[in-house]
Parts: sequence; C-alpha cells; structure tokens
Amino acid sequence: MSMAPKPTATPATPSVGIRPAPVGPAVGVPSRPPLRGEAGERRTLVVGRGISLQGTVTDAERLVVEGTVESQMIQASELFVAQSGICKGELQVEDAEIAGLFDGTITARNSLVIRASGKVNGTARCRKLSVEEGGQVSGQMEMLTEAQAAAAPRAAVPAPVIPAPAEA
Repeated sequence: MSMAPKPTATPATPSVGIRPAPVGPAVGVPSRPPLRGEAGERRTLVVGRGISLQGTVTDAERLVVEGTVESQMIQASELFVAQSGICKGELQVEDAEIAGLFDGTITARNSLVIRASGKVNGTARCRKLSVEEGGQVSGQMEMLTEAQAAAAPRAAVPAPVIPAPAEA
C-alpha cells in the first residue's frame, strides 16, 4: 500500500504584511468621524534623528522632532522635541514637551513641559508650565490667561469661498 501525500490547504488569511482592502460604508450611510486618539488617524510629522527640515509646517496634529527643524512658522496641536532634537523658529501649539533644544518663540495655548534634558532659549508663552529639575529656560517667559490663550492664533483653516450674489 503506497502512501500518497495529503494535499495541503492554502491559508485563507493573507500572508504577513498584506492586508485586505478596507470595505467602505454602505451607500447612504455616513461614516463616523475619526476619533482623535485612534492610531493611524492622526496627522503626525516625525523628523527623524539625523534629518533636517526647513520650512513651514501647518495642519499637523502632532510634530515629533528627533532631528533638526528650522521654521518661520509651525502650527500643530502637539509638539514633542526629543532629547536628540533641535527646533528653531516660531511655533504655535496647544501642548508642547521639550526634552531637547528649542530656540525661538513658542506659544503653547495649554501646557508647556520642559524635561530635565530640555532647554528653551527665547520667548515662551503658555497657560501651564512644568519644568523638571535640570530643565532650563533662558529668555522671556509669559504666562497666558484663559482669555489670552483663547485669543492666540490657531492653525489656519481655509474658509469656504462663497460667491457674491449677482446683481439684477
């Protein structure tokens, strides 16, 4: 009696690294807006170690600086400057955490955290300030009131263009 090899079944699931195409919502059914904390849904810009970026950054929800960033204007919801990071220029954010070097003007409408390895040179404006032992601030510090924080410029959102009514 000879033993024939048994046929092997191919796996029904795709191999690692290949994902099936997402299935969209049914026609006429509105999709829910993404939640702020959902992974992959946040607009994050990471400037990695050894990378330099010069220019303007707008509409980023989170900016992570591990390399070097020089900008005349950066608008983001959150800023994190890693211990290896250098950030120079003018920034307007909701919250900022500095563990590396920041040189310029930063406006944090909510909180500014300077870690033990962090150094801020220039002008810093914020509503709440936290400096760990060893963190350094050199320059001008301005604490914002709630009204000032609310009036501080936010990331530019394009206004809809509405045509003027035609005259008869």
